Amino acid sequence: MPAPRTVLLTGAAGGLGTLMRSLLPEYGYTLRLFDMRPVEGEPDAITADLGDRQALREAVRGVDAVLHLAGISLEAPFEKILKANIEGTYNLYEAAREEGVPRIVFASSNHAVGFTPAPRAGEPLIPVDTPRRPDTFYGLSKSFGEDLAQLYWDKHGLETVSVRIGSCFPEPTGVRMLSVWMSPADGARLFHAALTAEGVGHTVVHGSSANTRLWWDLTSARALGYEPRDDSEPYAEKLIAEQGELDPENPAHSHLGGHFVNDPPIWPY
Repeated sequence: MPAPRTVLLTGAAGGLGTLMRSLLPEYGYTLRLFDMRPVEGEPDAITADLGDRQALREAVRGVDAVLHLAGISLEAPFEKILKANIEGTYNLYEAAREEGVPRIVFASSNHAVGFTPAPRAGEPLIPVDTPRRPDTFYGLSKSFGEDLAQLYWDKHGLETVSVRIGSCFPEPTGVRMLSVWMSPADGARLFHAALTAEGVGHTVVHGSSANTRLWWDLTSARALGYEPRDDSEPYAEKLIAEQGELDPENPAHSHLGGHFVNDPPIWPY
């Protein structure tokens, strides 16, 4: 696929959206910004809710692709998840279909497979086709998004790369995160690959850096042209000294979804 010129970035005011606003233009993209909150320093950003179908239709009109990061990113009551992550994602796909947008890059999550046991030393990495085992309503909404993406590819020819993001922060903040961390620079590399790879249909990929302690297989991401350059290992000694090694008897340590499996953080809004 030729490099898209204009990409709609939903969730532009969020943590990951803010990182990508500064990194993706280096790849030649013009970003059209969308968020339910004003985007600081961006007076031309579209301020609207994912429930506003008309605003979404206007937002996607004329773009070459969508990077969909918007929605609730922690656990919340099902009614909130339903509105923001399930109905909101459906509204976006409908708008993209109506306006002929050829590709969406969908921010899925490790929490779509959060109850998957983390591999122990010597065990194979978790494959991308592992059965989905969501750990929360949030993870369930990401499973829905992947299925929605498959439906819109099969039925309407709208391509999607669903990126099961681990944790994308400037540096890892916990010992578990050493295994699923994606540096912001690698995040931009992966999103760029997902926006430009040929013939993706609906492809699911794991989103992380090339970590020494990696838990999941990056083969399908690399097949898009993704070449991760970072590794969480330089942060390991300090984090382990502060927090200790992972305890295999602790469900928050022994599952891919971490503490989402037993004590998920709650969306504050």
